[in-house]
Amino acid sequence: MSEPSTSTPSPRQPPDVPMPAASPPDYAAIKQRQQATWASGDFAIIGVTLQIVGESLAEAADIRANERVIDIAAGNGNATLAAARRFARVTSTDYVPALLEKGRARAAAEGLDIAFREADAEALPFHDASFDVALSTFGVMFTPDHARCAAEMMRVVRGGGRIGVASWTPSGFIGQMFKTVGRYVPPPAGLVSPAMWGTEDYLRQLFGAQAASIRAQPRIFHFRYASPAHMIQVFRDYYGPVFKAFGALDPAGQQALEQDLTALLERSNIAGDNSLVVPAEYLEAVIIKRTPDVLH
Repeated sequence: MSEPSTSTPSPRQPPDVPMPAASPPDYAAIKQRQQATWASGDFAIIGVTLQIVGESLAEAADIRANERVIDIAAGNGNATLAAARRFARVTSTDYVPALLEKGRARAAAEGLDIAFREADAEALPFHDASFDVALSTFGVMFTPDHARCAAEMMRVVRGGGRIGVASWTPSGFIGQMFKTVGRYVPPPAGLVSPAMWGTEDYLRQLFGAQAASIRAQPRIFHFRYASPAHMIQVFRDYYGPVFKAFGALDPAGQQALEQDLTALLERSNIAGDNSLVVPAEYLEAVIIKRTPDVLH
């Protein structure tokens, strides 16, 4: 067993001099990079395959006709369309205009009357209590400042209203994919992993002070592609974070990342050798906001 440490100061650190506090993340700069990431590729190609998650979340949040619903970080509008199909009055928001255009085209194709507005999930341009329900499917989890985003969601929802969120879990397939990519292209220092939104304890940290209740249910979405190589190519071409990761690597790094992603997909595949079906766990959560008389 090693001897206990003594009071002799480390030669690297003068005695009685406190270590400098870590600088907070530059959220504005990080957000600019994230916005560019999500504007790259064409997320809508992958986004439309996730429509069933929006439908499930709309049911879990009990969306009703004529309710005022906001879809935050809506992407190409999966939860937006799901709420509008239930005759709610929907406002779809995102900070990537190209994705809003994709959602607008989908709404037009179905003849749905939906308002679309460019908006930052951490600074929503709406008055307090403007909505009965706020929804987000795999959207707000990617904001850099989680606490600020959660506060904004709570702010724009009325007392007694609902917040419905679908988020990938840390241990699920997408959480593992994030870790794999992060070994090659590390995320910005100081940020909390987006996959933390996929844990109930973290949601209670974010929303608990103003929540009358939080109901969370793990669910599975199945990615379905022809093969591991097919899914990697689709994500490499269209999914912003993977698109950017490959673009940041030299040929050797790209080959190594592709090999690691292939191994992950092969381990996760439940369809055998002739196809690819990958179960991906996510957390479906509904938060009920306390009414004002309970808050004061």
